[in-house]
Parts: sequence; C-alpha cells; structure tokens
Amino acid sequence: MSTRRNFIRLVPVAGAGLLAGTAWSQAMVDEKDPTAVSLGYHADASKIDKAKQPKHTAGAACSNCALYQGKAGAASGGCPIFAGKQVAAKGWCTAYVKKP
Repeated sequence: MSTRRNFIRLVPVAGAGLLAGTAWSQAMVDEKDPTAVSLGYHADASKIDKAKQPKHTAGAACSNCALYQGKAGAASGGCPIFAGKQVAAKGWCTAYVKKP
C-alpha cells in the first residue's frame, strides 16, 4: 500500500539518483562543435599544428588548465567553457589558463 509519507521519503532519493546519472552521462566535446571550433579545441594537444595555434605551448593541456574540473589522473573532466560536456585531459583550447 502506497502512502503519501512513503512517496515523500522516496522523492529526494529519486532526485539524487537523477542528478548522479546526469553527471556520469555527460558527452565528450566534439572537435567539430561550433564552440570547440571557435576556441581551437583539440582532444589531443600533441597533434596541434603550431602554425594554426601559435598560443599553444609544449605541455599545455586541459588537465593542467585552471578551468579543468576533472580529477587528477582522470581521462576526462568538465570545463565551464563547454557546459554540460566533458573535455579530454590531453586536450587543449585557446581558453587555456595554466594552473597556479
């Protein structure tokens, strides 16, 4: 028998589950995405053409960018520039700011 009290207990648990599921299912940024193209995003910074991206410096990657929100050692993580999407830890874009 369902009661209103049981329903009220279940709602916060269901909401937390939905939020956790959303965090795990974030898509990776596509290099052809309009925002990615405008920022010169590359999923692998070692393949950047220095002639096309003169701002890129050796060793610069999303994993050591101040904007990167992934955990240390993770293959990917969030970035506020690409809201709701993950960037590759080995990636790079022109919004790169070295971590202090």
